[in-house]
Amino acid sequence: MPTVTMNINGRQMSANVENRTLLVAALREDLNLTGTHVGCDTSQCGACLVHVNGKAVKSCTMLAVEADGADVDTIEGQANADGSLNVIQQAFQDHHGLQCGFCTPGMVMSAAALLKENPKPTEAEIRNHLEGNICRCTGYQGIVNAIMAASGQSVAMAAE
Repeated sequence: MPTVTMNINGRQMSANVENRTLLVAALREDLNLTGTHVGCDTSQCGACLVHVNGKAVKSCTMLAVEADGADVDTIEGQANADGSLNVIQQAFQDHHGLQCGFCTPGMVMSAAALLKENPKPTEAEIRNHLEGNICRCTGYQGIVNAIMAASGQSVAMAAE
């Protein structure tokens, strides 16, 4: 089995994986980074979203061997250095952008990718960006409000 080495959340990590092992499985099962969730295995829900070399990737669609040598950021790396919630995570908590929490890691990672690319997105841009993430609990308004707040914009700008 090949050894895959990645720089995950700023730390070099390695795992022996089969060639067919998905990145999400390597993260969860081989590297014990269980914050990335498996929701559908078909790239529909976005629960497995991580950043690979700065790009948002659904890790259920990428082989672990394809990430060899890559910089990978997961939900575990989103907290501040002192362990407190980062701006996006805190906004999700403050604006009820989560309910059961299953989709939340993918939503936070998706929001981080959006805000990196577009620091002040409109509500329509947020909703468009989240099309690849499914939430079965919240109805999305809390998620949109959270992303608006994390971007430093007034939540009142988002339609209720």
